[in-house]
Amino acid sequence: MTFQRARSDEQREIRRRAILDTAAAMLDEMPVADVSLNELSRRVGLAKSNVLRYFESREAVLLELLDDFLARWLDDLGEALAAGVEAQASPEVRAGQLADVLSRSLAERMVLCDLFGAQGGVLEHNVSVEVVKRHKRSSHAKLETMGELVCRNLPEIGDGAPTFCIMVLVTAGAFAAYVPPPPSLLAAYADEPELGVLHLDLRDALQTAFTATLVGVLPRR
Repeated sequence: MTFQRARSDEQREIRRRAILDTAAAMLDEMPVADVSLNELSRRVGLAKSNVLRYFESREAVLLELLDDFLARWLDDLGEALAAGVEAQASPEVRAGQLADVLSRSLAERMVLCDLFGAQGGVLEHNVSVEVVKRHKRSSHAKLETMGELVCRNLPEIGDGAPTFCIMVLVTAGAFAAYVPPPPSLLAAYADEPELGVLHLDLRDALQTAFTATLVGVLPRR
């Protein structure tokens, strides 16, 4: 892909979107850590200096993608919760169903989980104060949306909803670092099957963690 000089706001937005879409395609092929500005520039057909006219760093590109992917996940989450949580069930049953929907939904979005995992240690570095403020404002609004979805299906959680939502995203990012396991680890499990108890299935691990967190924040009877 090659571009002529962008002379209008519309052309600049097209170029900016192309950079984001190219970075998203790279994340389908490789982990966040392997996405480089040089390769992104090559694939999008721009000099690195031109990419930096639209995004101040690689991390700024990935932060915006995190916002995009989180928004898309939340758009789908409302329908998934409506279908997967029984409104008339007890709080304990609904908590389990909520944990099941969240774990299944996130396990199907490995790129989103990988971005969560890199957020604090990588993506929020090498960016300006203005980029961080814009990202945090966006994140805050999305956490409020997520909290409303959680409260709609489990109103008993009350003031614990924000804490639970943050824990969901942090946990998803932490567990994503173990998936998929490297070939050496799979070979070790094959050689010594008893070590297989240490193998982490992302969905199962998330469901266990989310259920335990909900038990902690639900009010005691």
